[in-house]
Amino acid sequence: MTAKAADVPDGVFARERQEQIARIVEENGRARVTDLAGSFGVSAVTIRKDLLILEGKRRVIRTHGGAITPGDNRPELAFEIRERLQREEKTGIGAAAAGRVSDGESIVLDASTTALYIARHLKHREAWHGLTVITNSIRIASELAGHPGMTVLMLGGRVRWEALSVVGPLGDGVFRRVNVQKAFVGAAGFTIEAGLSDAMEEEAQIKRSMVNAAREVYAVVDHTKWGRIASATFCRTDRLTGVFTDGGAPAGMVAALRDMGIQVTELGQPGQADVADHSPGTAS
Repeated sequence: MTAKAADVPDGVFARERQEQIARIVEENGRARVTDLAGSFGVSAVTIRKDLLILEGKRRVIRTHGGAITPGDNRPELAFEIRERLQREEKTGIGAAAAGRVSDGESIVLDASTTALYIARHLKHREAWHGLTVITNSIRIASELAGHPGMTVLMLGGRVRWEALSVVGPLGDGVFRRVNVQKAFVGAAGFTIEAGLSDAMEEEAQIKRSMVNAAREVYAVVDHTKWGRIASATFCRTDRLTGVFTDGGAPAGMVAALRDMGIQVTELGQPGQADVADHSPGTAS
């Protein structure tokens, strides 16, 4: 490592140590837990806790045995890494979105990590009798397969290991045969002007099919996605029925969505299961 972490005096405060760790990872692109523990004179357990905090702040990405830099130019992070980011927010968003699903419906869940949290809440919410879930997510299909009262339809196509998803035009045929009531889609970016966007065109293409097939379309996006534009738009803002997000979403954008007649369900604090539905005409 080029940074002189060893020069940091003993007894350094945790916040200062974490800042030094973030700089080391940034300068070197990666760092190992064992090296960091030796440099700072603390245990590996302490370093892992530091990395967990830094990952929550999007300063680093934890890997097996260490951490790497997020890198603004990375087109897509591996699924298991993205799943850990904003875990509390996604848990709350997943619970709120699952609450919008009724038995007997046919719904679409994309291959986003937030959609996986929706699937987990659906699985444990109640006894289902006739819920159909259409997805291109290998993880979601595996999560829900065989659950009583649920039918899982997996879209066909090419497997993308980065997102554990299936992409390509082969999946479009399902949407010509099934009436879809609701689609829940995540995004890499969300702005009023560009709508929902994804980092990869292949993912955006299958999400366009999901959006076009559904009567109602709900965005499931934590606050880190707001105000960002990824390379491929797949859903215009005016196509949205509603948005599920957390309390960190920018107030100006939330207000603009309400003015457009789009429902916004906000979580007051990360991890809260109770939400306020800020539809037009609904009290905050």
